[in-house]
Amino acid sequence: MESEPQDLFGDTPEDASSKDTASSGDATNGQVPGGDGASFRPPLAARMRPRNLDEFVGQEHFCAPGKLLWRLLKAGNLSSAVFYGPPGCGKTSLAQVIANTLQAEFHSLNAVSSNVRELRVVLDIAKRRASRKRRTVLFIDEIHRFNRAQQDVLLPDVEQGIVILVGATVHNPFFTINSPLLSRSQIFEFRALRPEHVMTLLRRALADRERGLGDINIDARDDALAHIIEVCDGDARRCLNALEVGVMSSAPDAAGRIVFDLACAEESIQRKAVRYDRADDMHYDVASAFIKSMRGSDPDAALYWLAKMLEGGEDPRFIARRIVICASEDVGNAAPNALVLAVAALNSVEFVGMPEARIPLAQAVTYIACSPKSNAAYLGVEKALEDVRAGHEMPVPEHLRDANYPGSKRLGHGEGYKYAHDFGDHWVDQDYIPEERLYYEPTEYGHERELKRRLDEIRARRRAAREARERKEGDK
Repeated sequence: MESEPQDLFGDTPEDASSKDTASSGDATNGQVPGGDGASFRPPLAARMRPRNLDEFVGQEHFCAPGKLLWRLLKAGNLSSAVFYGPPGCGKTSLAQVIANTLQAEFHSLNAVSSNVRELRVVLDIAKRRASRKRRTVLFIDEIHRFNRAQQDVLLPDVEQGIVILVGATVHNPFFTINSPLLSRSQIFEFRALRPEHVMTLLRRALADRERGLGDINIDARDDALAHIIEVCDGDARRCLNALEVGVMSSAPDAAGRIVFDLACAEESIQRKAVRYDRADDMHYDVASAFIKSMRGSDPDAALYWLAKMLEGGEDPRFIARRIVICASEDVGNAAPNALVLAVAALNSVEFVGMPEARIPLAQAVTYIACSPKSNAAYLGVEKALEDVRAGHEMPVPEHLRDANYPGSKRLGHGEGYKYAHDFGDHWVDQDYIPEERLYYEPTEYGHERELKRRLDEIRARRRAAREARERKEGDK
């Protein structure tokens, strides 16, 4: 007689539900699998996973009452989903909440360590459950690590509803996941948890006597909690585990209390508190010193202020935007590649994320600091804006007006326009503004020296042509 196939945990399909329920439920009092019965206590972050939507914190833009995911779960109508966002923001936890809410069995795989054979085993178990009207949530962490063939294995069972697939990734799924799989899934973008979200989770863990640290007499100082929240930058998992490390590694004082103060927090997170507050003057002072160091061609100072902002938890997108502005305002056409590199650094912040994005940020900062400087383009547009704001209205010359719509030529639009590429040197004498204005004055530095040489030549030819016209009109 053929034996029943076993799932990844060594269970037959009939036994799998109890194993899966344990994997998605409360693991506080679990035992070491296959052990001798010794007590096994998972990390605090695992014990404090939310059990239902009411306990879930963050992602209000799609998870709050009345929002899309909330409605889908209340209607029991979620098919499959892809979660993407930074680490520690609740992707795994929400997948387990989904399984609990839908009363479905929960299977978890990691795409880094799993293969097609293991995937097929889980899908076969899910088919047997489906035949008994039981649903299965298949959570695949780091789903972007599956290649195209592995992702394609999921398609038939996702389409037929055999499994409710929940894939999690830190990367934009439109770049990393097959289009056919995306078209069968709802896409949910997770955002980093805000400090108040993480503080809620820490306070909950400190108060929970069943799953958290509530049965321990702990004096948790506000500045210590704020420090680990700042350092972890929205990563709730890392924050909770740092709290547990600090508490469980500390001896109680004479009153029997464990004091979780700033020194303990720094040791548990292995990072000193940096004096930098994004909400006070320090934020603007450091940003000002950063920009002025790049403008002043001091790459060492610029790198220090960059490091201080990053270590202090500054939003790297804020830093990248400042770099882009400096590249254009202070370097400009003296080294045009500075702006290209700055924009690339900005894109890397969005696509790569921290901490790796510090490297392209540093590359852009040092390039800008070491580049020749020119603010001529910035000064030029400021002069033009002064004219416009002062009310110096100049009409568009007739020969430059749009002549592509019906009736425009009857109005004389475009008449007499000379196409520059039809002439030698791709230049022709022609008025582009009714009154002569001088806004852009290129410098002699870097690449702008070549632009200045060419512009001086063009302006001289234009003046000579204008003077010749004026003499000709005077002769008449």
